[in-house]
Amino acid sequence: MNATAVAEAEKRSAPPPDADPAAGQSLARLLHPYRWGFAAVVILQVIGAVAGLAPLLAVVELGRALLSPGPIDHGHVRLVVIAGAIGFFVRLLFTAASSGIGHVLDDHVQLSLRRRLAMRLGRVPIGWLSRRRTGELAKVVGRDVSAMHPLIAHAPGELVSAFVVPLASLVYLVAVDWRLTLITLIPVALAVALVPLMMTPTRLREQKAFDAAMERIASSVVEFVQGISVIKAFGGGERAHREFRAAADDFARVFYRMVRGLSALGAGMQVALSPPFVLLVVLTGGTALITTGSMAPADLLPFLLLGLGLTAPVAALGHGFDDLQAARRAAGRIQDVLAVRSLPEPAHPVAPRGHRVELRDVRFGYETGHEVLRGIDLVLEPGTVTAIVGPSGSGKSTLVRLLPRFFDPTHGSIVLGGVDLRELGGELHRMVSFVFQDVRLLRASVADNIALAVPRAGRDDVVRAARLANIHDRILALPRGYESVIGEDVTLSGGEAQRISIARALLADTPVLVLDEATAFADPRTEQAVRDALVTPAGERTILVIAHRLETVAGADTVVVLENGVIVERGRPADLLTQNGKFAAFWQSHPSASADETETRRGIPQGDQPR
Repeated sequence: MNATAVAEAEKRSAPPPDADPAAGQSLARLLHPYRWGFAAVVILQVIGAVAGLAPLLAVVELGRALLSPGPIDHGHVRLVVIAGAIGFFVRLLFTAASSGIGHVLDDHVQLSLRRRLAMRLGRVPIGWLSRRRTGELAKVVGRDVSAMHPLIAHAPGELVSAFVVPLASLVYLVAVDWRLTLITLIPVALAVALVPLMMTPTRLREQKAFDAAMERIASSVVEFVQGISVIKAFGGGERAHREFRAAADDFARVFYRMVRGLSALGAGMQVALSPPFVLLVVLTGGTALITTGSMAPADLLPFLLLGLGLTAPVAALGHGFDDLQAARRAAGRIQDVLAVRSLPEPAHPVAPRGHRVELRDVRFGYETGHEVLRGIDLVLEPGTVTAIVGPSGSGKSTLVRLLPRFFDPTHGSIVLGGVDLRELGGELHRMVSFVFQDVRLLRASVADNIALAVPRAGRDDVVRAARLANIHDRILALPRGYESVIGEDVTLSGGEAQRISIARALLADTPVLVLDEATAFADPRTEQAVRDALVTPAGERTILVIAHRLETVAGADTVVVLENGVIVERGRPADLLTQNGKFAAFWQSHPSASADETETRRGIPQGDQPR
């Protein structure tokens, strides 16, 4: 790769912002195709809301007609009754249509949101996914999308009613008597005055704490269920229950604190908008005006009826306030996921020349200001096995995850076949495969799981890979053999799942293979068979492996000792043992019952065998 390409690659290797500006607007773009549907919901709701005032106005006009001095105009009475009845049926028809369209839109939007989230999660860096809890992402895709229901299906209609009905009522009431209109608005003004108090910084912090507590409960449940077998086997049930109870108790405290802060405000709003209080205010003001001769007694009737209609939509909006707030916060979390930036892909991918791997002054940190890897320079020659050893937290897993491009380095470059990984594009997946200790299998047939990287692979190829991974006989013993569905027909052990994953990597047959304790759950015979299978007959495969077992270390061509993100030793195992340094200390602290044969084969002095 030329100098210009390297410079451009390093320029793009700077830590990307958490949010992708284009993706951050995805929610608005997602709703844009349904704008005419939302417009129809609003228009239908406006017509229904206005028509809903007709029965109330009809009662008012009937009362005024019956209470007015002189003969009753029967024609006027019939017209008023007919208008009220028509208004009632129009309201039913249009509000039902508005609600129906709103719920259909909600179904479409939720489906689109979940598809959009699935597409985004399929493109985000694998490293970003690996650092998120399962419960956290499940909540976003499941509960948070469902929480959008009030915002989509109900909020447009309720907001329209909350503004249109009071506005139309006010126009009529002002025409009757503007003074009593102002008095009638007192309950609404009191209720509206309480709304800002429900959105103070303290209240917003309590709502965020509530959401966080809910996520902790969801994650603790998922983790408890997934690890229940291990927990029970090692007698850790009480500890696991304590962790869940701690999450539940924390949620209870947060919920109590939030409810305690909102209860007085909610009660005050309910009292202000309650029919008895509204009637009391209207009757008090009306009585004062009537007794002074400022208003006719018949004019009090519209205020008694429409005064309740004035507050009802506001009360309904207040009751749905929590749902709307929850939907707004859910929308924010959905947008956060949609805004996660994908790793940059080249416009014109470059094909590698060979599969020699070079790490050039590689630095990486998950957080700004804290580097996990610091200036890694390493060369992996074709046909060699390089083992990474070091204490926990030294950066081993981070290092091997950079090669299949779970992340991009924050500085420096990783070159494969003379090409920066960021210039390879989709070619990277045909060059590099990986097997990690934490195996994830799909809810699909065993054959499909093995052929995941090579979907068109024939059954003979799948079986050959399974034989090499020493899992073929176990598969034949399953209820439906290779067609057995994992998670339905059978539940595999950790070692069996690892061997399926190894068979997948062997079938992919990539020239570069990354292993992170890929045989941690295997017995010695299976481990030896897998190690032999991973080495190609022509000796061309480049292997990078995190090693904790001496058999793996002794079989490596090169050992790299990592400490605090820095390479402190490197070389052949036998040579490093003679230096009496970090590797020798590692060797002495890891006894192995099956190291003799391997050590003899690789030329490691028998006298250096750990006791």
